[in-house]
Amino acid sequence: MPKFAANLTMLFAEVPFLERFKLASQAGFEYIEFLFPYDYKADQLANLLAENNLQQILFNMPPGYWEDGERGIACLPSRKEEFRAGVHKAIDYAKTLGVRQVNCLAGLRPDNVPLTVLHDTLCENICYAAEQLQNNNMTLLLEPINSRIDMPGFFLDTLDKTIKIIHDVGCSNVKIQFDIYHMQVMQGDIIKSIENNLSYIGHIQFADCPGRHEPGTGELNFENIFTSLDKLNYLGWVSAEYISKTQTAASLAWFKTEY
Repeated sequence: MPKFAANLTMLFAEVPFLERFKLASQAGFEYIEFLFPYDYKADQLANLLAENNLQQILFNMPPGYWEDGERGIACLPSRKEEFRAGVHKAIDYAKTLGVRQVNCLAGLRPDNVPLTVLHDTLCENICYAAEQLQNNNMTLLLEPINSRIDMPGFFLDTLDKTIKIIHDVGCSNVKIQFDIYHMQVMQGDIIKSIENNLSYIGHIQFADCPGRHEPGTGELNFENIFTSLDKLNYLGWVSAEYISKTQTAASLAWFKTEY
């Protein structure tokens, strides 16, 4: 049975963020993740985890100006110093929160910068981040995100591109954050994609497709997907990162069935 986690950025969004920890615990989750911790003090978040018997498993590095539409800065040559400062900020939060893996968003591709420059910048930044995380026994994740619907222009939008970066970087603690929804949009054949690339995958997220809602609302057979993860002996977490069609409590039939 997969180790399921709840993404609190998306799930339990009916209540303010800090109240979602309790609801996740009450729903039966032991593990949580969310996009960014930086609007809160690390000790405050750590206390909420302890109070609700939760383990946080993941968050993202600082993404630049998220509210202004930025989706990461790792490929941007003019933002290297900012990226490096963000690496250390993420590590400080991870230490306090007990998180052992941090996700890096590559960012959107500027029209006026050659692809080779963006590639080299991303590799340089990934090398730096991976080394710093390795010094703290942490894993760096890279997430390919679909460029067709959710993030047009995202620099890493396919598995092949992400695997090439991992090979070019050559750091043993860099893995893929495999988002089932994004990969279904970009290429489909989810079970075979996971099977063929399992050695690269460090974390899995999911939502049904189309719509990015809970399992059972789209075209994917999650019973088969979850069963295949067990057959493949996947040992990482599988995190629900979807937008509930109505309310989160009504969307958890998949979770109750699995448990």
